[in-house]
Amino acid sequence: MTAALTAPPPPGPDSPYAWRRLALSLVLATVGNVGMWAVIVMLPAVQDEFGGTRAEASLPYTLTMLGFALGNLLIGRIVDRFGITTALIGAGALLSAGYATAAVAPSLAVLSVVQFAVGFASAASFGPLIADLSLWFERRRGLAVALAACGNYLSGAIWPLILGPVMAAAGWREAAWLLAATCLTVMAPLALTLRRRVPVEALARADAAATARAAAARMSPRLLTGLLFVSGIGCCVAMSMPQVHIVAYCIDLGYGPAAGAGMLSVMLVGGVVSRVGFGLITDRIGGVRTLLIGAAAQLVALCLFLPWDGLVPLTLVSLAFGLAQGGIVPAYAVIVREYLPAREAGARVGFVIMATILGMALGGWMSGWIHDISGDYRLAFLNGIGWNVIPVLAMAALLLRRPGPRATMA
Repeated sequence: MTAALTAPPPPGPDSPYAWRRLALSLVLATVGNVGMWAVIVMLPAVQDEFGGTRAEASLPYTLTMLGFALGNLLIGRIVDRFGITTALIGAGALLSAGYATAAVAPSLAVLSVVQFAVGFASAASFGPLIADLSLWFERRRGLAVALAACGNYLSGAIWPLILGPVMAAAGWREAAWLLAATCLTVMAPLALTLRRRVPVEALARADAAATARAAAARMSPRLLTGLLFVSGIGCCVAMSMPQVHIVAYCIDLGYGPAAGAGMLSVMLVGGVVSRVGFGLITDRIGGVRTLLIGAAAQLVALCLFLPWDGLVPLTLVSLAFGLAQGGIVPAYAVIVREYLPAREAGARVGFVIMATILGMALGGWMSGWIHDISGDYRLAFLNGIGWNVIPVLAMAALLLRRPGPRATMA
């Protein structure tokens, strides 16, 4: 009895345990997000084996992104009910089974269906994992969410370096077997270290603060979620124009694919730096102001693509674009936590993150379609600029509905 009375309280938000949990979450995100990137690396080899057009060979990537979008929504709901550990163990098993099936896929159609499942499982390591981590931070929530979101970019930077030599030596099917083994053996043990749940008192405190902010903004949870969904579509339709088409744009200008790949790398490096920097800013000014600044900066960066098409200016503009856009997606998760119930964080964050992914998919296709009918990318950039106005107006409207200074984050 005495020992029980003197036992230390369980670790809560912003505790040393929370930071250790962040480190583990970052590792899980780097492994679990492989589903988004491996299919891109395997694309040329898959086309060589199965034949068909580049559009047909791109079908596995398209289905991967659709699965990723749906997974952010549905797995987020699982996290709210059963916790992140259950979701990650299930995702690791599904990823392993998916890649094992891909390794023996007899046709492109079978591989495409498998990639939908792979994309769905990978989603557990993005929006749902970020939502869970956000419960463990109050004062440093913006920074923590931004660092966890960097796992997606780190996955895109690390896995191609690992898979490239494997594919060169043994083929894409052996690379799929490697991924099947890695996802199963890494994700499940790490997920078990995240079994601890946030103390009930911390959830109650967060819910009270979120309710107060939503009341001050005179917005119901449904209306706010809808506003964030529309904003997410708009900002990521705009974001997709340079990210998806910068290589093709450089080829059109005569600089070749290597120059385009270099610009994409510069853009992603800028995005990582931006995510960390905007995370620090978010902890000072809140998610709404951060998203407004990021969306406005992205709008300016998109405009800079119009007057300059030289190699050096384009590289500098690509860097500016990366520095502008990296903090946008994490800011959505922070806004959800600032205004909506903590017990619904997984579903709400997953829903909004799904909007950003759908925006990327829609924008990538739309920019290509505009290029096909116009003959160049100028109108595609203008289209992105138009869509980018949506998040700027949405966040400005939300900010104007909040009388007085920003409430203390919780």
